[in-house]
Amino acid sequence: MYIGVDLGGTNIAVGLVDEDGKIVHKGEAPTGVGRPFDEIIKDMAHLIKRVIAESNYKLEDVKAIGIGSPGLPDDEKGIIVFANNLDWHNVPIRAELSKYFDLPIRIENDGNTAGLAEAVAGACKGVDNSITITLGTGIGSGIIINGKPYSGSHSIGAELGHIIVEVDGIQCTCGNKGCWERYASATALIREGKKAAQDNPDSMIYKSVEGNLDKITAKTVIDAAKEGDATALELFDKYVYYLAMGIITIINSFDPSIIAIGGGVAKAGDFLLDALKKKVDEHIFYKDVPYAKITRAELGNDAGIIGAAMLGRLI
Repeated sequence: MYIGVDLGGTNIAVGLVDEDGKIVHKGEAPTGVGRPFDEIIKDMAHLIKRVIAESNYKLEDVKAIGIGSPGLPDDEKGIIVFANNLDWHNVPIRAELSKYFDLPIRIENDGNTAGLAEAVAGACKGVDNSITITLGTGIGSGIIINGKPYSGSHSIGAELGHIIVEVDGIQCTCGNKGCWERYASATALIREGKKAAQDNPDSMIYKSVEGNLDKITAKTVIDAAKEGDATALELFDKYVYYLAMGIITIINSFDPSIIAIGGGVAKAGDFLLDALKKKVDEHIFYKDVPYAKITRAELGNDAGIIGAAMLGRLI
């Protein structure tokens, strides 16, 4: 058995997970950002103990603890170099958690833990090389090579949301301009949806929110496109173009067997995937050989727990 910890800015989620990536029992507690890190890690330890106690297993049954963290974790040093939404810098999370458990403790970026979860128990199961993309507020990514998470020589190599798709494009929160997540995230679709609705008050996007542009979501735009609204379709096609450009860059760089798409935008299902596959096929460089299967991620919010736990399987 393995413990997986999904460390977030709002909640800490913990699960007891078996060898096959199945969650046996789970629980969560508020993170309480703003408190000293040792208090948060103490709560994490208590939550781990509670989850184990509520199951039919004992601490002796647990082989390892894995932690999926936002920001930049350094597994070699056992620290979280920084995590902006936790306001953490150089936090010795392994040493601190080791005060409560005499177990191996692994740390990985939460994008890569989601990718590992899909590789072990989800959409990418059965292949060695896969990439999971999460389309949400930004673009999260998890790179799995030869069955293991890949984050490069300095733990910063899985930030696919910050590949450049438009030179001197829209300003990104990272400091650069033209990053992929500024064009292909849910946030991007909402931003462009508001602009389109304002410029086209006769559009279904505008009418569906009765002119209150703050109510526009990615689903608002996609639902209008599904209904054949001309404004929404034009916007959706542009969105899919940028999404495809990033996917093609990933295929050209990594040649994975599968690319799994998750996050809120992926709930559009085949409407999105069919358009994306068509656009990729139109622009892909290698016309005469197979390329990555593009599919929908399967594990949803449980991916963080499962992937973190599966870090222990790699020890």
